[in-house]
Amino acid sequence: MNVASRLPDTSAAALAERLTASARPPFLGFGLGLRHQHYDEILGGTPPIDWFEVISENYMLPGGRPLRTLDRVRERYPVVMHGVSMSIASTAPPNFEYLQALKDLARRVEPKWVSDHLCWTGVHGKNLHDLLPIPYTEEALDHVVSRVQLVQDFLGRAIVLENVSTYVQFANSEMTEWEFLAELSRRSGCWLLFDVNNVYVSAFNHGYDPITFLNGIPADRVVQFHIAGHSHMGTHIVDTHDHPVCEDVWDLYAAALRRFGRVSTMIERDDNIPPVDELLLEVARTREMAEKILPTGKQTG
Repeated sequence: MNVASRLPDTSAAALAERLTASARPPFLGFGLGLRHQHYDEILGGTPPIDWFEVISENYMLPGGRPLRTLDRVRERYPVVMHGVSMSIASTAPPNFEYLQALKDLARRVEPKWVSDHLCWTGVHGKNLHDLLPIPYTEEALDHVVSRVQLVQDFLGRAIVLENVSTYVQFANSEMTEWEFLAELSRRSGCWLLFDVNNVYVSAFNHGYDPITFLNGIPADRVVQFHIAGHSHMGTHIVDTHDHPVCEDVWDLYAAALRRFGRVSTMIERDDNIPPVDELLLEVARTREMAEKILPTGKQTG
């Protein structure tokens, strides 16, 4: 379902105006994904973390401890919202009930930005709870651009979209993933979340050079990095977020710093979650690498 008919003017002039009106999100420094296992450690001390990313759906509730805890964290740290169920590329009609809950949470949290994934997560009213790939075709691009613009108009803000890890490719794709992302950002005005680990995983799974992906993304559109661990199965890699970051991903992060500059960076860990002090070592490494590779104060682009 293409929803372009529900949008305001989508002419080239209007697209240029969207880009101009959408201020680039600020550089936040070096952060961590907020997980419930660390609530007490975070609120009971002053861990050296610049900002937190929260999973939006975990807090799209009318009340309860998670939301109260988020309010307390938000008083002390900048926060960004990261969703997993927007299903921006789905052909199902937009879920305005979900979007309203997301908008309400953003009004409460006042995040520095709202992000989600370039993927679909369900259809026919079913959420498959996975980040599913799309074909990189002109038809899909037109569809996703219209969906992104609709969501941005509804939320009243530009969103940030992340590249996902993939395990299959579509035979009918007409462009590469990085070409699709670059054109999507240009035409819709959305920003990009460059997931370093996801690029490494997909590059291994599909047999291309991750540096080619990196160089295909416009340097001035990336506002966040994700760095995470994965499970290497020998013939393929699964994006599990349950291991420390491997050295090859750290090397790719170094290349990303040289390409994109100082970009807000965070460590993701979603399973086998260790004490926060262990993750702080990885956060510290992101900071140290950025300081070594780039002069303090140099901005992206």
